[in-house]
Amino acid sequence: METTRLDDDVAEAAPLFENRDWRLHADGLEHRETGYFIERDALNARRPDGHWEWPLHLSEKSWCGVRSFREAFTAALDAFGIAPDRKLTLSFALGFGTRVGGAAPDAFVPLADLVRFRAPAPRASVGVRPLVAASA
Repeated sequence: METTRLDDDVAEAAPLFENRDWRLHADGLEHRETGYFIERDALNARRPDGHWEWPLHLSEKSWCGVRSFREAFTAALDAFGIAPDRKLTLSFALGFGTRVGGAAPDAFVPLADLVRFRAPAPRASVGVRPLVAASA
């Protein structure tokens, strides 16, 4: 049986990895619903401070679920031979925050929401009583 060009196109288009939200292709990572695309050569983009660009950038997108993105992003790094480092974990934590209760798989709270300044609650006034020395 002879292979046709159409079969080659299908093989090239077959994802290397996919989950509920993301597909990994030979040329990059694609969000299935929005079509948002990260080119293969840009996956290891870093900010001047060494933090990874994509976890920080995509944490700002309301449609990006942290678990499925982290799974797809690490699969992409592995598939393309890009070594993760300590700053990758920090980038996810800074961007997506930490888990705060709840059973939802993407129930993460951005770090900025956890450390946002809040004015202290007013205290109830308590009457001041003078100290009285105990008599001997």
